[in-house]
Amino acid sequence: MRWLVEGNRARDSLVFHYSGHGSQQKDYNGDEVDGQDEALAPLDHETEGKIIDDEINKTLVRPLVHGAKLHAVIDACNSGTVLDLPSVCRMERNGFYEWEHQASGRTYKGTNGGTAICFSACDDHEASGYTPVFTGKNAGAMTYSFIKAVKTAGPAPTYGLLLNLMCSAIREAQSRLANDENYTSPEETAEPLLTSSEEFDIYATKFVL
Repeated sequence: MRWLVEGNRARDSLVFHYSGHGSQQKDYNGDEVDGQDEALAPLDHETEGKIIDDEINKTLVRPLVHGAKLHAVIDACNSGTVLDLPSVCRMERNGFYEWEHQASGRTYKGTNGGTAICFSACDDHEASGYTPVFTGKNAGAMTYSFIKAVKTAGPAPTYGLLLNLMCSAIREAQSRLANDENYTSPEETAEPLLTSSEEFDIYATKFVL
C-alpha cells in the first residue's frame, strides 16, 4: 500500500485491488458510527495481524495530493467502508443512488487534496457473494461483475452505469441460483457499495482509469 501511493502527484491514476477475506472488530478510537472497524485479512494475518480501516485510510487515502486519484476495488466480507472514506453512496427505495455522510467527525478521513473512490463487494454488516454462474466455478461475484461491467459499458461509462450493470449481473446470478440448494445463501444477496473522499454526481461523472 505504501509503495502504491509513495511520491504520488497530480494526474496520477492509481488502482488498488483486494480479493480475499475481510471482517469487523471493535472500534477503540470512537471514529466509527457503528462501533466497528472494518479489516482486511491477508494470507499472513494469523501471524502479522489484520489490516484495519484506520491504517488503510492513513496509508492509502491520506497521502493523495491534489490531482491524484485512487480507485480501489475490494471484494471481501464487511468491506463497505474499509477505506474509511467519509461519503457513502447507496441505492434508495426509488432505485437511485444517493450519498450520505458516514464520518463521525472525530478524525479527518479525507485526502491531502486528491480523490479516493472505492467499489466494495457489500456493506459493512454483510458477507461478500460468490457464485458458480459466471465461470462454472465459485468466483467472487463482485470482482467478476465489475470486470464485466467495465468491458460491456462502452467507452467512459458513468459510475452510476457501472453500479447498475454490476447489480444487474449479481441479481441475474442470484435468480439463476434461487432453486439450487447447493449454492443459495445469504451472502449472494449482497450488492456493491460505492464510497468516496468527496460526493459527486455518479450519473454524470465518467469512470476513467
